[in-house]
Amino acid sequence: IALRTQQLIAFETGVSNVVDPLGGSYFIENLTDKIEEKAEKYFAEIDNLGGVIDAIEDGYFQREISIAASDYQNKVDNKDRIVVGINKFVNKNEEIEIPILKISSKIEQKQKNKLKFLKKNRNFEEVQSALEVIIEACNGKSNLMVPIIDAAKKGATLGEIVTAMKTVFGEWQESSAF
Repeated sequence: IALRTQQLIAFETGVSNVVDPLGGSYFIENLTDKIEEKAEKYFAEIDNLGGVIDAIEDGYFQREISIAASDYQNKVDNKDRIVVGINKFVNKNEEIEIPILKISSKIEQKQKNKLKFLKKNRNFEEVQSALEVIIEACNGKSNLMVPIIDAAKKGATLGEIVTAMKTVFGEWQESSAF
């Protein structure tokens, strides 16, 4: 039903032929202005904390996410925010079956075999050299993307790339916001 509704709106109204079908709408423009204003306040607050790194280390983002999640859940629980099928228009007799993704051990073994094949058939010296370039870039002020992409093209695994970066940066241990 949802797909058909989208198709009807897109193709029978012609709305998809317009760049901004709600452009100039006071309601939409006002919402956009409010979002922009709130975003600017967040940016200013992050700047006042000393930037993103300091805000992360202070637990600012974790705290903000926790507060927002709690606020959202309270609004849903109190029906101040309606979520169709969750807190309004609920069919108590409806049984919903959500299939759980199960990955067979065959797939796991296939991935392990692919990894073994990659490691066996790559140029070990090129990979080690590429990982050393990543470490050098981490120690300096260089952009890391170029050496990371180069290492991947030479057959370095994600785990090897991350391990190389950890030798310089260490591992982040997030502090609790509570």
